[in-house]
Amino acid sequence: MIVWGAGEASSEHRHHSVQLILALTATLRIRCREGEPWHLCDAALVRADAPHEVDARGATVLIAFVEPESPLGAALAARIPVEIAHITAAEAAQWRGAVCAGGSPSDAGIRRWLEADLLGGHFPPTLHPGVRRVLRHVRNHLHEPDALSLRALAVVAGLSPSRLMHAFTASMGVALRPYLLWLRLQLACGELMCGASATEAALQAGFADAAHLSRTCRRMLGTTPMAIAASKARSKIG
Repeated sequence: MIVWGAGEASSEHRHHSVQLILALTATLRIRCREGEPWHLCDAALVRADAPHEVDARGATVLIAFVEPESPLGAALAARIPVEIAHITAAEAAQWRGAVCAGGSPSDAGIRRWLEADLLGGHFPPTLHPGVRRVLRHVRNHLHEPDALSLRALAVVAGLSPSRLMHAFTASMGVALRPYLLWLRLQLACGELMCGASATEAALQAGFADAAHLSRTCRRMLGTTPMAIAASKARSKIG
């Protein structure tokens, strides 16, 4: 998921994705945890599941949430020796030039930037074949809770439920249920950006109610559904 728009301040949070944040204008501040010193930079990479806070108020930012098991996620993760890697001003300027080649971000410019500047020659980590089948299945059935039960997913994987949970964690670096929650949160964010209310987005993505969605947003994104809906950021989910 890639979003861009007016920057905000987030509370400490973490999520199962590699995060790239690029200030298209001005600069941003980032740190791992509350109480630690802020680092001022133009861009940063955050390791999957690493706690972090971002203060990008006053800047226009582009944020990419990238699955670590994807080719791009593997390429970015290789550049993050600790929890947060700060990008040099020179490289961030190159990224801005690629993203905003036409004067403002565009789908075509972002795609070229991802493929030419970030992807490189990296390939995704080897996944258990049953886990790979589950990944394809859940992306096509996020709107169907019954299709995402452990028993149903075990049938898709061709494994016992206990073996699937073990294989999934070993392949993905995160347990099955937290991973599904992250996908549903991405779906809800997309609904919010398309104009849905918090209640509508919650129900569409399989959350119990708007309060459940709000708690998950705060924990995994450091913000609220209302802030996401109000940001009017453009989004691309793929």
